[in-house]
Amino acid sequence: MAQGYIRTDELPQLIPVFPLDAAVLLPRGRLPLNIFEPRYLNMIDDVMAGDRIIGMVQTTGGDRAHPPLARVGCAGRVTSFAETQDGRYLITLSGVCRFTLGQELSAPTPYRQVRADYEAFASDLQPPEEIAFEREPLMQSLKAYLQRRGMDIEWDAARDAPADALITSLCMALPFEVAEKQALVEARTLSDRMAALSALLQIDEAGRRDEDDDRSPRPLQ
Repeated sequence: MAQGYIRTDELPQLIPVFPLDAAVLLPRGRLPLNIFEPRYLNMIDDVMAGDRIIGMVQTTGGDRAHPPLARVGCAGRVTSFAETQDGRYLITLSGVCRFTLGQELSAPTPYRQVRADYEAFASDLQPPEEIAFEREPLMQSLKAYLQRRGMDIEWDAARDAPADALITSLCMALPFEVAEKQALVEARTLSDRMAALSALLQIDEAGRRDEDDDRSPRPLQ
């Protein structure tokens, strides 16, 4: 059960959205955000006075002032809130349920609002599925990916984490491209997301090997 919600009809059908490329939210994930733009400060004020639900969604390029939104986002509930002395809001969004974007409203608010259809992702409100996967190959691919970028994680925690928590945190935290992040958001099940994550790590590794081969000295003919 996600954040106390049992059925999709308990979720608000009209929600504000926060378009932010490469910063995705997934069910049961936690996303810290630093809010400083006036329109989004306004949005937080409004949602804190209501149901605290915000839709995180990526864009698909186009007009930077009003870019088209990706077809699937994830609704999150503000579960942590603090205000800084300089007027910023530091919040944490906890992922509740993904949604398909419906009609965008012509709202008088400075932030964007959409109709959210959760039905295709109703299973997000259920306990996470239990999946069996070979953890060590994933850890090896992940280690190579992070080493190539000068990054590191708490390896003991990663090895001990439940599958859902591990896959969710990696999909949200790793610096994949926007389209790759969107593919992870849209993966239907946890098993599908695990397969997509593994594929992205393997593709990156293969690409790096090809680059290394291209840089290798060639024998003189």
